[in-house]
Amino acid sequence: MKAVVCQNGELRVEDLPDPVPQRGHALLKVLRCGICGSDLHMRHHCDELKAVNDRVGYPALPSAADAFVFGHEICAEVLDYGPGSKRKLKPGTRVVSPPIVRWGSEIDMAGLSARSNGGYAEQMLLDELVLMPVPNGLSSDMAALSEPMAVAWHAVRRSEVKKKDVAVVIGCGPVGLGVIAILKARGVGTVIASDFSPGRRALAKACGADLVIDPRESSPYQSWEEYGWVTTFGGLLGMAVETREALEKVPVPWWTAWRMAEALGVGPKRPVIFECVGVPGVLNQIVTGAPLFSRVVVVGVCMQHDTIEPAIAIQKEVELRFVFGHSPLEYRDALYMIADGKVRCEPMITGVVGLDGVEGAFAALGDPEKHAKILVDPAKGI
Repeated sequence: MKAVVCQNGELRVEDLPDPVPQRGHALLKVLRCGICGSDLHMRHHCDELKAVNDRVGYPALPSAADAFVFGHEICAEVLDYGPGSKRKLKPGTRVVSPPIVRWGSEIDMAGLSARSNGGYAEQMLLDELVLMPVPNGLSSDMAALSEPMAVAWHAVRRSEVKKKDVAVVIGCGPVGLGVIAILKARGVGTVIASDFSPGRRALAKACGADLVIDPRESSPYQSWEEYGWVTTFGGLLGMAVETREALEKVPVPWWTAWRMAEALGVGPKRPVIFECVGVPGVLNQIVTGAPLFSRVVVVGVCMQHDTIEPAIAIQKEVELRFVFGHSPLEYRDALYMIADGKVRCEPMITGVVGLDGVEGAFAALGDPEKHAKILVDPAKGI
């Protein structure tokens, strides 16, 4: 079979042996595979990412010197199974799946493993346990968005954002666009998106953002008075005194009223901010610029060392949450949100290339004005 092999940062199309399914494996014909931002990062920071994954207990990640095949955002067709498999889905069934492949007691993430190739190939193996049929006649292009939208769904769930909250999305690449689409699908009333790129801002609007910001011209937090956010420590002191003064007028002790208010969820308003850039310095900019009590959900993967000013975060009581990946249930939820038309993610797809076009697509994705999500179709020419 033909596949795009990455080794020492170089991408090349090669003829590889057809994968041979073992017990519990499904042999798949790849129909579409999304190019993920993590693939772009890993191409040039493979050893750094491997060192991190070794420390957290996933030693299967390849090193830069290994020859491996990217691709974990997959829509495929079942061809066959390994001997002794359960074969619940008939050959010819279109499926999507988390990129899981079991080898005995070991588990690989396909496309993020030297042993289990990913979807930049004509064929691949996945564990039959985790395959999900594509529902409702959903196109293969849209089905391939299940994985990135599951990542966005996981981030939004972990944020605990409420419909009445104001959500601020910093960075409108594929990750940020997915978060915007999920936030609107979940009924969040106000979603503010910020990006330097006019093209990305247009895509953010198409995915449902209520307000798009060019950070060169204004701050995503500029409407703090409209939303009732506290932006200075002095403002917090003033709020405390004003609240204490107001509670003197109620017919119960002020401390009783205060506790009742807290029990009802009354408190300072704050935005829920999604960091979707993954570039050194951005997180500290958010901590420095955000209103007090902001909840910051870090979705973008920064591959370099970074710093923040803890004293600023402490005095503002900024809450940081780091998120990664998704659960099988979140993956299924994302698939059905797309299939049922509940999420506006189709604007994310800006191109489809064949295997010979993958290297050019990696370069094109460096220009935010041209592309957001490029899919690989192994049956297509350049």
